Amino acid sequence: MDHHEEESRAGGEPHGKQDDEEAAARLEEIKKSIEAKMALRQSNLNPERPDTGFLRTLDSSIKRNTAVIKKLKQINEEQREGLMDDLRGVNLSKFVSEAVTAICDAKLRSSDIQAAVQICSLLHQRYKDFSPSLLQGLLKIFFPGKSGDDLDMDKNLRAMKKRSTLKLLLELFFVGVLEDGGIFVNIIKDLTSGEHLKDRDTTQTNLTLLASFARQGRMFINLPLSGPEIQEEFFKGLNITTEHKKFFRKAFQTYYDAAAELLQSEHTSLRQMEHENSKILNAKGELSDENVSSYEKLRKSYEQLYRNVSSLAEALDMQPPVMPEDGHTTRVTSGEDASSPAAGKDSSVLEAIWDDEDTRAFYECLPDLRAFVPAVLLGEADKSNDQSAKTQEQPTEPTLESDQSQQTTEDTGEASADIGALQEGKSIEKGKDKEEKDKEKIKDLDKEKGDRKGENEKEKLKSIEGTNLDALLQRLPGCVSRDLIDQLTVEFCYLNSKANRKKLVRAVFNVPRTSLELLPYYSRMVATLSTCMKDVSSMLLAMLEEEFNFLINKKDQMNIETKIRNIRFIGELCKFKIAPAGLVFSCLKACLDDFTHHNIDVACNLLETCGRFLYRSPETTVRMANMLEILMRLKNVKNLDPRHSTLVENAYYLCKPPERSARVTKVRPPLHQYIRKLLFSDLDKSTIEHVLRQLRKLPWGECEPYLLKCFMKVHKGKYGQIHLIASLTAGLSRYHDQFAVSVVDECSSISIRFVNPQRLKVWEVGLGEGKGYRLATA
Repeated sequence: MDHHEEESRAGGEPHGKQDDEEAAARLEEIKKSIEAKMALRQSNLNPERPDTGFLRTLDSSIKRNTAVIKKLKQINEEQREGLMDDLRGVNLSKFVSEAVTAICDAKLRSSDIQAAVQICSLLHQRYKDFSPSLLQGLLKIFFPGKSGDDLDMDKNLRAMKKRSTLKLLLELFFVGVLEDGGIFVNIIKDLTSGEHLKDRDTTQTNLTLLASFARQGRMFINLPLSGPEIQEEFFKGLNITTEHKKFFRKAFQTYYDAAAELLQSEHTSLRQMEHENSKILNAKGELSDENVSSYEKLRKSYEQLYRNVSSLAEALDMQPPVMPEDGHTTRVTSGEDASSPAAGKDSSVLEAIWDDEDTRAFYECLPDLRAFVPAVLLGEADKSNDQSAKTQEQPTEPTLESDQSQQTTEDTGEASADIGALQEGKSIEKGKDKEEKDKEKIKDLDKEKGDRKGENEKEKLKSIEGTNLDALLQRLPGCVSRDLIDQLTVEFCYLNSKANRKKLVRAVFNVPRTSLELLPYYSRMVATLSTCMKDVSSMLLAMLEEEFNFLINKKDQMNIETKIRNIRFIGELCKFKIAPAGLVFSCLKACLDDFTHHNIDVACNLLETCGRFLYRSPETTVRMANMLEILMRLKNVKNLDPRHSTLVENAYYLCKPPERSARVTKVRPPLHQYIRKLLFSDLDKSTIEHVLRQLRKLPWGECEPYLLKCFMKVHKGKYGQIHLIASLTAGLSRYHDQFAVSVVDECSSISIRFVNPQRLKVWEVGLGEGKGYRLATA
């Protein structure tokens, strides 16, 4: 009765006057539906069956009865009224077993269950031996016996048949056609048997059946009901004993625990297989078809089992099972093994992925379009509306896959007996709709003129958008900075449409082959847009991959610039994590397989673009290291010309710089460090007075030799600060004459030694009117 719960909850939340009215109307329909079911159950529990004389007045011919029985094999809601009229006009006393067989063989959809219930109720009220025969026929679907006829049926079809039959049995029990609630004990006992957990397909089927039963028959499991008061009154009249409720509750709880344990075991197996595949992928670069197929099979089985176990938990008002957090449960690769010290590279050698903070910000800190652009322009509002509309729609015909994957959405709408009454209301409304259609036709004629005007306006808007997009695309080659490309990306969002996205991707793809400096900025634009528009990156990647395959298979020695532009574009997209690492490695492998001519240039350009990034990334470091070793082996084996040999070495050492000992820094006393800080870091026009005061406070006898040494190393600072050093010398000469004389003497010896009078002139100008100036001129 989950459907009742959702309806009552929806009616209890005020969302405005209109929503309250709709909720009230919905509750009223539910009450009427339950009242109709109570009346039908009363009639079925105390049937007033017609006597033999009345049945003789009806049509008993074989031809007529055979035709009606054939219709029973195709029960549906649309033909319900006509079929019931036919049943009222024939005498099926001698054909009850044939009618039961036809009903049991009927392929009922979820929307046809209520029609089958009313037809079975009619036959039950007319023929005494109908209900026992029907019960035996329906139970054979769950317990086929030793005949083996049921084994010939497809597994999915058999699962669908069991599901519709279980719903029909519950509804027949609700309306009194079947009076003994104990018939469900054997069914649930079989479905919750631990032996079925060994068969994965049977387990999946049983989970969907149990979840459907728990939603439709909450009173069997002693779950609380929430809804109209008449609903509780309706279920109190059912023949369900306390012992039955205890049995159902215990059976469901035990089976759920066993299924959750099986799910945990399968999750562990999936993780283990992922790690093994990751090791093979990093070592060999590719997986065998057998490994891929076995992994996909296990992954799909795990996902389906997780959905079904979660659905059962929801039906039992329990929390779904929580698996250990793992971002790789649906991926073959895993970064755990690659980043470990045992993966082939010592953890102490791992370096930062990016060389500096600006580079990292360029590739990782993308602008959030949702903060600058309304969601409507990004298309996210439409997607959310479409998704909500899809969840409300129910499939009209059962498919093989929908039996298990969509059982949750179907059960919530079909768990109770209310659908029959609602569909009756729809059939009444159809007559009113026909009258309204005639009025709408007249209105449509008046709207046509307005629609034509609207179309003309839309065409004008499209032409305006086209001109705006053309202007934006013309500005694209001029975006050679991060701010410019981000601004252009935001502006494009205001022109967002499927056609404009295709034009943009085409313009980005056709970047001039000599303008390689634009590729990082174009890639940043694509990466930013892909956060909200997934088709932009997928279209561009497909075009680049197609172009690469075309160029690599052509094997001509032309268009080297186009090849380099293509591979560098893929490399830039890889650094933005738009192009997967697998694509980059497949391109590199294609070049290494035929390591000649232009393929050498393409491989080296790819490594120069993103090789360092992949080598420093924990997930791909092992595989990239293997690729680099193959590259150097090919370089040593093949007799490459000097240009290609230099290209290969540069690419290799750019990705994997040679190990060298760390530079030993000179250890200076704190006082010397302070002097260097004052002269080479703090000194500028605004701080010269402060620096002079600090130098005067130093212990002069101890620091004068080192001060002279620092003053003479003016090349350690900026060239524009030389005159500030001269000014400091002039300032200090007022208090320490000998220091200024020593500075001038050192400058004189340097200028004479290197014959550089310009430096002496600078000092003369800088010393100005101080004593040092007189010494310098002397």
